[in-house]
Amino acid sequence: MEMLTNSGPVALIVLLVLALASVYSWTIIFGKIGSFSKATKQSRRFIRNFRKATRLQEIAASTSDYAPSPLALVFDEVYEAYKRQTGGYGPPRNVAPLERSAQSASSEAVTRLEQRLTWLATIASSATFIGLFGTVMGIVDAFHGLGTAGSATLRAVAPGISEALITTAAGIFVAVPAAVAYNQFTARVRVFAAGIDDFSRELLNSLEEIQQRPSAPAVSSGASSQRVPTPMGQMDREV
Repeated sequence: MEMLTNSGPVALIVLLVLALASVYSWTIIFGKIGSFSKATKQSRRFIRNFRKATRLQEIAASTSDYAPSPLALVFDEVYEAYKRQTGGYGPPRNVAPLERSAQSASSEAVTRLEQRLTWLATIASSATFIGLFGTVMGIVDAFHGLGTAGSATLRAVAPGISEALITTAAGIFVAVPAAVAYNQFTARVRVFAAGIDDFSRELLNSLEEIQQRPSAPAVSSGASSQRVPTPMGQMDREV
């Protein structure tokens, strides 16, 4: 506190900027920890229910319960494209539009996960330089005062230099947590992106399987217009 009270206006401004950057970076860090945790839990629940469900309409009706999950966003986009083709029933006529919908939804989901991460990178890379600027200006002031006073002893210059170096320490204190958090969150986003791609392929494969299923053979005795009933679940996935 004694060094702060003896610091010049430039050092105080630098410390204020670093304090604001630190508060903002920790706000992003805690916010991302919470949102990534929710996305992970909801994605696990959604993929379990998706694999258990026998009808696409059942899954579409419950996607709002998994709003934090990026997989739910991908499913909604693909299912909307599927409904535009078929009205929600039967095999898709063309899988290419569904693939494009899956790609755009995946890109949008990853973009949402990456929101505000660039601020962490900016703070991590610039905080040390901001602190160094305050140190340089403090040392300049210390030597200017030393020249004015005409005294060249260490006792005369040491307090000013020590007060100036506090801004560099503050810059490191702000930059290190931001850099660590950015690297960790970037790795988590890559994991999410891989999971989204895997789910997109699984969803498109299930839709392609609808198209590849053969029609049931007609009953030869009596009513030629009837078909042999299919087991429950074999055709339900298409609706």
